[in-house]
Amino acid sequence: MSDAAVSLLVLAVSLALFIWNRLPVGLVAIITAVLLYLTGQVTAGEAVAGFGDPVVVFIATLFVVSEGLDSSGVTAWAGQQLVRRSGRSHSRLLVAAMAVTALLAAVVTPNGAAAAVLPVVVLAARRAGLLPAHLLMPVAFAASAGALLLLSGSPVNVIVSGELRELTGEPFGYAEFAVVGLPLVLVTIVVAVLGRRLVPARQPAEAVPDLSDHPATILGHYRLTEGTYRLRVPVAGDAIGFTPRGLLRLVEGASGVRLLGVQGGDAFPTKERRTLYAEDVLVVAGSHDGVAAVVRECGLEVVSRPSTRDLATLHGRDHGLAEVVVPPRSRLEGELMFPGIVLGGVEVLAVSRLGEELGLARTELAVGDMLLVRGRWADVEALAENPDLLVVDDPEAVRRQSVPLGATAWRALGALAVTVALLASGFATPAIAGLVGAGLMVALRVVTPQHAYRAVSWQTVVLIGGLIPLSTAIASSGAADLVAKGLLSLVSGADVRVLLAAIFVLTLVLGQVVSNAATVLIVVPIAVAVASDAGISLAPVLMLVAVAGATSFLTPIATPANLIVMGPAGYRFADYWRLGLALSVAWFVVAIVLIPIVWVP
Repeated sequence: MSDAAVSLLVLAVSLALFIWNRLPVGLVAIITAVLLYLTGQVTAGEAVAGFGDPVVVFIATLFVVSEGLDSSGVTAWAGQQLVRRSGRSHSRLLVAAMAVTALLAAVVTPNGAAAAVLPVVVLAARRAGLLPAHLLMPVAFAASAGALLLLSGSPVNVIVSGELRELTGEPFGYAEFAVVGLPLVLVTIVVAVLGRRLVPARQPAEAVPDLSDHPATILGHYRLTEGTYRLRVPVAGDAIGFTPRGLLRLVEGASGVRLLGVQGGDAFPTKERRTLYAEDVLVVAGSHDGVAAVVRECGLEVVSRPSTRDLATLHGRDHGLAEVVVPPRSRLEGELMFPGIVLGGVEVLAVSRLGEELGLARTELAVGDMLLVRGRWADVEALAENPDLLVVDDPEAVRRQSVPLGATAWRALGALAVTVALLASGFATPAIAGLVGAGLMVALRVVTPQHAYRAVSWQTVVLIGGLIPLSTAIASSGAADLVAKGLLSLVSGADVRVLLAAIFVLTLVLGQVVSNAATVLIVVPIAVAVASDAGISLAPVLMLVAVAGATSFLTPIATPANLIVMGPAGYRFADYWRLGLALSVAWFVVAIVLIPIVWVP
């Protein structure tokens, strides 16, 4: 059996495993690479080279950049704007998301655009009451269409333009692709809107809840009608040596001030009968004038004042709210608790038992008691690591979704701007630009190194890295040339549009299993030969190859953009072909009709 036949056989096995959908897609990719090595189609180095491929590196870095935008609140802000301007209508939201993605793809490539808008679209879908699956596949397809708006949109554009320059001396202009690209973007949006039933309603494996209104929701369950003051005993203060209650009795006008408890310098509640020491904190409630008299007469320092019910005051860029529950076997069970006490850097605003708020009363904590706490985001998020408390909703997720344009937003946008500038200018390769962007996100402390590692979708990385050897084998074994020549021999001597149609179909078929760039590199010499034999100009043929190379809609492995949305949407391998086929037919019609008119053969 020839090498070409073996490569096609491995391709068939891989496609069968993907469609079978019983094995993880990453495992199928690894099996494919191993089979190619065992059958001698690739060397050991080529079998693993995909994991270090610049495309894989670029995609991995884009996940880190996306994480920075998400964690800094930029995603929340963009999602709010998207929903606010398009409402909760599926069609308007879909059109807006696809338009934004297409425009972004024109300057940062379709893979970068898909990765950048992914969290925004997921958040917007949740807020509109839609499944992410309803939007993400059309958004990925819009990224492929947007890549045809400018020369910088895709390596495919650069390849065909370079080939045209080499053969004719005149390359395609920077914006010349938009002549066909803009109609394709519009057609893609129309087909996606009209074909919404062609997109499966899948549930992602890990559905993230909409927590954008969570702070307001939990605040509505607590009265918070009366707040507390925290008053600290300064070093060498007059209050040292007095008992707390004895101290309050000495102050004229403090009759309305109630002592809720005392926290010692070690942050634990102390016995109220012991005398006060420096750094002790008295938690009291009462009128402003009464507390002011205590502070003035006793020489105390005001650490904190009562929090209002204003959500903007309680929850924002610097501070946040959270609900925590006392779990079984918690060391806090039986401990004295009261509003105003500080635990692990967060202040307890209210205590609830069996759904009833206990007000300002002191109580011993019991299993199942719920605490409403407020503090700096770092302290609130640290509660998730506290073994003695269970956080009801992930504070980090709450912060990301409910605090648009957080404290690190401008740093994140700066890192994104540098990345986009490098991509659009061509000053650096996509992989280097991505590494710069990801590095800036960490260096500017938008994300921690640990968050950066967790942000990468390793399934996507393994899937793409494992399948790159398949593209290599199909090209090097002669399988692609074999298929191409067989198809083109059927239409030899036919009309110009028939020849263009054959080239389009050939490129389309190869592009579903081979990367866009590899497909175009394979097809370009064949297309040039066909044009020469038929006596037609190269510009329309090469522009057609660029369009057909971007028509990657039938499988998730056709382009990394399709793979990027696969997990968050919960798609299966066989989900893409329905909408993909309709869109491929539409692109075929536009290309065959429009290209010979604009670029005369």
